[in-house]
Amino acid sequence: MTEKTSSGGCQCGRVRYHADVSKAEAYLCHCRMCQKATGGVAAAFVQLPFEAVAWESEPDWYASSPIARRPFCSRCGTPLGFMFNDGTGMDLTVGSFDDPSGFVPVAHAGAESIHEAWLDTSALPRQRSDETKSVADRWHAAGLEVPE
Repeated sequence: MTEKTSSGGCQCGRVRYHADVSKAEAYLCHCRMCQKATGGVAAAFVQLPFEAVAWESEPDWYASSPIARRPFCSRCGTPLGFMFNDGTGMDLTVGSFDDPSGFVPVAHAGAESIHEAWLDTSALPRQRSDETKSVADRWHAAGLEVPE
């Protein structure tokens, strides 16, 4: 299989990584630990072999349970992933990739804590950030355009 490399990192840029995503599988984890660790209704992860991830600059690590730890940036707070203590794999957060558009979830994990109302939101109204007056006004007041 051909190696396909993707890069990513935290919001402030202090922590960066490169990953061979040729064997990657994306999934959503709904367990309560992932909900609390990310502040969301689910964590979107890309599961990779441990050796597929190279940290350009090291993350901080939080021992989130007796069996796992999570990389994050202590400066900006970005959650970057999940890893079992046995080191057999590395899950990176989808949102931390520079271009997450190519990942499609193949499974749900932690299904005991799924919030069903959040699974299919396709019928909800949608509004771009640059079309949200309260957001756009604040960016413009700061002398900037609304980022994508």
